[in-house]
Amino acid sequence: MISENAAAGAAFKLPPRVAGLLIIGVIGGQHPPQEALALAERVGELVAKSGSTLLCGGLGGVMEAACRGAKRGGGLTIGVLPGGDKHEANPHVDIPIVTAMGTARNAIVVRSSDALIAIDGSFGTLTEIGYALDLRKKVFALRSWALPVDPTTREFYVAVTTPEEAVEKAIDEAGG
Repeated sequence: MISENAAAGAAFKLPPRVAGLLIIGVIGGQHPPQEALALAERVGELVAKSGSTLLCGGLGGVMEAACRGAKRGGGLTIGVLPGGDKHEANPHVDIPIVTAMGTARNAIVVRSSDALIAIDGSFGTLTEIGYALDLRKKVFALRSWALPVDPTTREFYVAVTTPEEAVEKAIDEAGG
């Protein structure tokens, strides 16, 4: 129902963007080694403790571990799902975004993130890294793909060695 003010021509104002909202994308494979799961969980916890929102592909593996860590850290998680059913999301996703787009949803993950952290990963992760480099968004690689060094990868694909370093650099890059 339209309010009397709206019907009378009163200006409708959208709420301002939440001040300081940073969205950190965590990308990685569904079937990583155990070590990568522990790294992802710690990254998720640190993202949450920074006050940032964690965004990922919403499924298992690195994505689930990062979300589990974020929930332990008191944070908010968003999962951009490849399928058409919100129930496909891992149990630690607060906000499932259903796309029914398959791996094309990787572009949404990258575009919606202020900075990205790649942990382990297979070819889906590699496509997300490629999208990020094309968009000139920084990716902080924690035991992820070893890319050839050229001017673009040197500036936008940064190898890190710990979850703490990955999150600190991602937050700085995102403007936090």
